[in-house]
Amino acid sequence: MKQNKELDPDTLALLEWCAQVETELITRGATRLEAQANIEEQAEWYTDLFYNGYSPEQAAIEALNN
Repeated sequence: MKQNKELDPDTLALLEWCAQVETELITRGATRLEAQANIEEQAEWYTDLFYNGYSPEQAAIEALNN
């Protein structure tokens, strides 16, 4: 992932975390497109999970259980 010097460290950490969630979703059976679409559609929800301290694995499990 290219780092954009205009993004603050929290935003960069969130983006990296979302990339890890995407990988976890794919590991659990989603296609890359499905995982990306889900993260984009539920961006606010994933952001909340990130700031609430969920690991990427926990977030993927929550997403698949909802």
